Amino acid sequence: MNNGIEAIFLDVGNTLRIVIKNTDFMVASKQQLAELTGTSMTPDDFFDLLEERYKILRKQAKEKLIEASEKEMWTKWMLPDFPTEKIAPLSGKLTRLWRDCDGFRVPRPDVSEVVIELHKRGYKLGIIANTITETEIPDWLESDHLTEYFDTVILSSKLGIRKPNPEIYLEASRRIGSEPIHCVYVGDNPVRDVEGAQAAGYGMMILLHEPDTLKKEPPTGSNKPDKVIHELTELLDIFPPRN
Repeated sequence: MNNGIEAIFLDVGNTLRIVIKNTDFMVASKQQLAELTGTSMTPDDFFDLLEERYKILRKQAKEKLIEASEKEMWTKWMLPDFPTEKIAPLSGKLTRLWRDCDGFRVPRPDVSEVVIELHKRGYKLGIIANTITETEIPDWLESDHLTEYFDTVILSSKLGIRKPNPEIYLEASRRIGSEPIHCVYVGDNPVRDVEGAQAAGYGMMILLHEPDTLKKEPPTGSNKPDKVIHELTELLDIFPPRN
């Protein structure tokens, strides 16, 4: 039973895509990050400096449920001691390299199958993602030929607010043209994804069981998802054709 769901919103990080650790790739990303900024520090020392500054930025973001734009992130928080006129135009590239320092991101093997089939079944599809980048997710959708299947893509870096602020979910439902009660959110975080979707009045919240996420943020017990799945393909058992 899908409880009258019209729109299905999906998280991206650890839900649609996962991070693959690759030492050579990560080392090269640190090297490129240092070269692009022109720092005199070694790549490792420069990365350590940025990591300390990034922790301060993330603490504020999580406490206030806001997200800085790429430009603000690099000119105000990460590299305030560098000339703004030099760093601002590089902010998009810097963000991508910063994320690449964690590893490279690949979609789960069943993503395309599930997205295309849910679209065929008559559901409106959207993305709601906490992310510091403004281009990575749209670029991935384009490269994997999935852009046409999503009616809206809501990124915290562009909207300025982040999950679990219910307003990001409400904005998504407004843009897609469905009342919150007719929307479902699918995410991997047992805390913010559940809290935010339920606070916004979404009809369903489905948690994708992701061990790596659970290690970092175990369930609090105060909010529980409506369903728990272990593979994205299980969504096809939950949501039959609308017509």
